[in-house]
Amino acid sequence: MAIHSYRRAYAYCRIQSEFSPMFTDPASPVFLRIQQLVSQIPAGKVATYGQIALYVGNCTPRIVGFAMAALPADGDVPWQRVINAQGKISLRADGFGSEEQRLRLEAEGVRFDTQNRVNLRIYGWAGPDLAWRLEHGYDPEDL
Repeated sequence: MAIHSYRRAYAYCRIQSEFSPMFTDPASPVFLRIQQLVSQIPAGKVATYGQIALYVGNCTPRIVGFAMAALPADGDVPWQRVINAQGKISLRADGFGSEEQRLRLEAEGVRFDTQNRVNLRIYGWAGPDLAWRLEHGYDPEDL
């Protein structure tokens, strides 16, 4: 099911990419803003795709997912700290990354339950502080 949804999202974004490079260009302002925000998530905490999308604005959880998928595994942005709203790791269409993501999160102290979920009440990130949001042009009223 998750792979099917991913393919549907990919097809949608491929169609949209004819009109907007924000869906495909890792150097687009939206992708850069996503990367900037995700870089603030501390080790041992996670955020959801939807949470990041709300902060970024003019963005959807799917776009956040594509931005995370476009990052190199060994880069500076902690892509592993972004999970879905169910507290689970979203499967990628290519099958790569899910086990790596789990291992990285566990190494940071994040624990999974027997249904492979992270408790967002325990490990969920509250978002950047107000001073950071103001300094980087984020609306202080968001979340």
